[in-house]
Amino acid sequence: MAARTLTIDGKQVSADESATILEAATDAGINIPTLCHLDGVYDVGACRICLVEVAGVAKLLPACTTRVSEGMEVKTDSERLRKYRRMTLELLFAERNHVCAVCVANGHCELQALAYTLGMDHVRYEYCFPRWEVDNTHPLFGMDHNRCILCARCVRVCWHIEGAGTKNVSGRGARSQIISDLNQPWGTSDTCTKCGKCVMACPTGALFDKGATVSEMERDRTKLEFIVTAREKKQWIA
Repeated sequence: MAARTLTIDGKQVSADESATILEAATDAGINIPTLCHLDGVYDVGACRICLVEVAGVAKLLPACTTRVSEGMEVKTDSERLRKYRRMTLELLFAERNHVCAVCVANGHCELQALAYTLGMDHVRYEYCFPRWEVDNTHPLFGMDHNRCILCARCVRVCWHIEGAGTKNVSGRGARSQIISDLNQPWGTSDTCTKCGKCVMACPTGALFDKGATVSEMERDRTKLEFIVTAREKKQWIA
């Protein structure tokens, strides 16, 4: 495929014409914050944390789903972008019940780490305090909807790496939630293979290993990376 030359934060970058801005920036050593992006599965632009400015375009564009083009000029860090990213983060914290001090992913949470990075020390919006349940019906894993940010990583991993199709998103807006099969308890699912890939993919404490307590839930994504790499290199038949 043909290469495209673009400018990211004043740095001239070359990337394949099929590459996204996020891929081009990453290859060039330029960091763009993300939450819903996960290497190995397709991007959906759900979290809007990776928004960037593109010269000549009035609106902000998600770097993970926007393809590069010849002569494109991109800004990944500006006062405008920092403002929008912080606002998005604060809304994520306000929408559900993220109490870091008692979370299994405390200290190992991407949402928490991003808040530190962007200097978010308080939330300016009124907390919703919704009444979400915890699904503990699965013999190995649990699902705490209070800590879910609807990044849909678990859905994409379940469908496109494991191929089980157990997880999906139900509802709209603030009432959206991750469901198993036809919105039944996870433990009663006939399609779940108990592989744990969805748990590995989760950026917060929403999906966890049963028995994990505060700060114990560390993610090991090397298994996901191994599977994706092996399939791309056709080391086995997917």
